[in-house]
Amino acid sequence: MTARQPIAVLGGGSFGTALANLLAENGHAVRLWMRDPAQAEAIRTQRENPRYLKGVKVLPGVEPVTDLAATIADSELIFVVLPSSALRQVLQPVSGLLAGKMLVSTTKGIEAQSFKLMSQIIEEIAPQARIGVLSGPNLAREIAEHALTATVIASEDEALCRAVQAVLHGRTFRVYASGDRFGAELGGALKNVYAIMAGMAASLGMGENTKSMLVTRALAEMTRFAVRLGANPMTFLGLAGVGDLIVTCTSPKSRNYQVGYALGQGLSLEEAVARLGEVAEGVNTLRVLKAKAEELGVYMPLVAGLHAILFEGRTLAQVIEALMTGEPKTDVDFISTSGF
Repeated sequence: MTARQPIAVLGGGSFGTALANLLAENGHAVRLWMRDPAQAEAIRTQRENPRYLKGVKVLPGVEPVTDLAATIADSELIFVVLPSSALRQVLQPVSGLLAGKMLVSTTKGIEAQSFKLMSQIIEEIAPQARIGVLSGPNLAREIAEHALTATVIASEDEALCRAVQAVLHGRTFRVYASGDRFGAELGGALKNVYAIMAGMAASLGMGENTKSMLVTRALAEMTRFAVRLGANPMTFLGLAGVGDLIVTCTSPKSRNYQVGYALGQGLSLEEAVARLGEVAEGVNTLRVLKAKAEELGVYMPLVAGLHAILFEGRTLAQVIEALMTGEPKTDVDFISTSGF
C-alpha cells in the first residue's frame, strides 16, 4: 500500500464515519462510500453526517463517494462497515475487483441461513482477498469524540494486521493484533444478544449484583459456544470478548442495550426497534444463535431465555428465576472444580 493511495471505508453509518475520520486524522486520504447520493452530498457540503453522527465534523481528508467499483479499484486497504443484511448484496457485484485487496470487516453479525460470520461471507465472495476483522469495545460516537479507545485487528495474515495498526493507531486509538479471526468476530456478534438482556435489566431497576451476574454468565455462555465451534477461549478474555461485552451491556449508547431498555419499559419488539431507527444486530443474531446452540447441543440458558422473552411471551423475571433454579454448573468451563 503506497502512502498516497486512498483507504476505502464502505458504509456511511456512525462507525464508518468515525473510522474514516480516524484515518484522515492520521494523514490518510479516505474514500467514504455510501449508497445514498443525498447523504454523500450532505456530508460533502455540511462536513457532517447529520443522520448518524450529528455534531461531529467530518475532516477534509474524507471524501464521500457513491461509485463503488471506482472506490475499490483505487484502494488496497478497504474497511467493510456495512450492515450484515446488506453486505452480500453490496459486495457480490464487485467480487471480481476484490482479489488481492486487504478487506477488514467491522460488522458484528451472523448471516441467518448459513450461520456465516461477515468475514466468512467476504471470503466466499472474494476468495483471493486478504481478510481481517476489527472488533472491540468501540462505540462510534466515543471514537469520533476522541475518548481513549482500544480495538483488535484479527487475522492470520500478520502483514495485514501490521498495515491496519499502522494506519489506525493514533493518540486516542490503540490497535492490538490477534491471530484468532474467528474468535474475535464471534465475540463481537454474540455480545449483542446479551446487551439486549442487560438493557432490560437496567430498565427494570434490577440490582448491580444481578446485572454483574448476567454479564459474567453471558461471557461464560458465549465462550462455551465459541470454543465448541473452534475459537480460542483466551480470545474472550481480551478486548473483542469481555471488553466488547462490558461496553455493550453497560452503555446506554449501545443500540442493542437501547432496544432492551425499551422492551423493559413495556414496548413491543417492533416498537423498540422503530424507536431506535437503526439496525440492532442482536435481534437477528438471537434467532440464529438459539437454533445453532440447539443443533450443537450447547447449554445456553440466557440465549434460550431471551428468545422466550422476545418471541414466546415470557418475562425477564421468569427467565432469571429459571436461571437461579437451574442446576449449578462450574463457574468457568475451562477450569476444573478441583482447581487443577
